[in-house]
Amino acid sequence: MRVLVTGGNGFIGSHVIDKLQEKGHEVISYDLLDPYKKGLNHIRADILDLKGLNDSMKDIDVVYHLAAVSDVNVAYKDPVGCVNVNNLGTLNVLDAARKNDINRVIFASTIWVYSYSKEEGVSEETGFCVGNGGHIYTSTKLAGELACVNYKEMYGQDFTILRYGIPYGPRARDNLVIPIFVRKALCKEPLTLFGDGNQHRNFIYVEDLADGNVLALKEKAKNQIYNLCGKKTTTIKEIALTIKKLLGDVDIKFEESRGGDYRGKNVSSEKANAELCWEPKTSFLDGMNKYIDWYKLKKGL
Repeated sequence: MRVLVTGGNGFIGSHVIDKLQEKGHEVISYDLLDPYKKGLNHIRADILDLKGLNDSMKDIDVVYHLAAVSDVNVAYKDPVGCVNVNNLGTLNVLDAARKNDINRVIFASTIWVYSYSKEEGVSEETGFCVGNGGHIYTSTKLAGELACVNYKEMYGQDFTILRYGIPYGPRARDNLVIPIFVRKALCKEPLTLFGDGNQHRNFIYVEDLADGNVLALKEKAKNQIYNLCGKKTTTIKEIALTIKKLLGDVDIKFEESRGGDYRGKNVSSEKANAELCWEPKTSFLDGMNKYIDWYKLKKGL
């Protein structure tokens, strides 16, 4: 199968490409960044370039759409830029896909969309309540999901929506919470927690998440939504304490909470387990050990 991955040189996209190639698929990366490895079939281009997307999707079977403004801090500082990339970019991908008769667009969404739900335990069937808090990044992802459904209803363009848990592991951006904490711990700097530190996340080791993306190629995943999350939630405070346990004694301090931050929900991945035979294999402790080993090797420590 010929597969195009937008954002293919990013944290998650690079692991998705690795897993797709392991399964024998022909993969093309579409990204503004340089290729993350040698020999990668790479198109350096922008998802805001509709003509470039149209040209790049010739003879493609499936498109994984992962390119986005995914850093919530960048989204906070530049909400208009975030909306342009995440919403206009997604529309460009969907429109190029339908014009090229692409079999399916697999859209990378997020469990942050559940911040619009009043329920604490959530699944793909959970309803949303506008006005229940949220972040501009979250709104762009929810709008992207709606656009996928719209393009199916209006033009017959098939999709699969994957709501990612919070990924961690090798190649993670340096400004994510786990890389920040690991770097600070190794430098003997204090770890900063916002609020009480009890915000919880469904962390998912990135290779497990990439496996779920590949399994989403199954026919039964067509026009479906799946949560891909860790088996248990982990609080920000637990992350700090785990790093403290693994790397030695470090100080932990608390600061005022940030507006619009995703506090966390109990997200079920039972549908992905039942229909795709997917479940995460890596415990949080094992994943942290793997990430710290990779981080030390990368930094020459």
